[in-house]
Amino acid sequence: MIALVDVEDRRAAAGEYVLGTLSDDDHEAFETALARDDALRAEVYAWQDRLLGLTAQAVPIEPSPALWQRVDASVGGSAGPARTIAAEPKRAPWWQRVGAWQGIGALGLAASLLLAVLLVSNLRDGMPAGPRYLALLQKPDDRTTGWIVEIAAGRTLRLTPIVAGAPVPSGRALQFWTKPKDAAGPTSLGLVRPGQPLELPVARLPGLGAEQLFEITLEPEGGSTVGRPTGPILYVCRTVQL
Repeated sequence: MIALVDVEDRRAAAGEYVLGTLSDDDHEAFETALARDDALRAEVYAWQDRLLGLTAQAVPIEPSPALWQRVDASVGGSAGPARTIAAEPKRAPWWQRVGAWQGIGALGLAASLLLAVLLVSNLRDGMPAGPRYLALLQKPDDRTTGWIVEIAAGRTLRLTPIVAGAPVPSGRALQFWTKPKDAAGPTSLGLVRPGQPLELPVARLPGLGAEQLFEITLEPEGGSTVGRPTGPILYVCRTVQL
């Protein structure tokens, strides 16, 4: 059963409530507590604000009729011929609406939820409070999400792959870069291997803040020799603060 005594447990439970990952019993217990606990409602609002930044990176797309039919079937509705797709459903909170996440695409959605779950897990592990940032690195052409950047100020940067990605051509390498918002140019954070995570101390970064650029480019084997990206950008995004 969900515990709401410890501060970190309350914060983590609020995050899982917003994500919709609580079990039915825990969800019911949480909503009972929520009705009489102003501080707990504040935690829920805070998580909504943290995760809303993810949807700002999305390009809205119109879901296909087939997708609506699958969604309808999954919630026990009727997707038969008598149902019209244009019918206006009852509006749910933004974090529970399919349309709010559509532009991220299937992989982007998975990345968003995975990262949020990781954040909840970190809270439960007792990581100290402080500024935290994230970026979902996406392909410039179709905005498919391939990597997650998660940063805890004063601690570590974690670069986590969520797709295997295309094989790196012989004689080439993937290089990881960052550029703070007002910096004159990018700084290399080293080479990365396809499908393998990377962890760095935040002290390696030239700065840290919201809207900081992170990207992965295709460079000569051993990395760029001129101190700046020379190859095509494979994945890119800016951070949002949680």
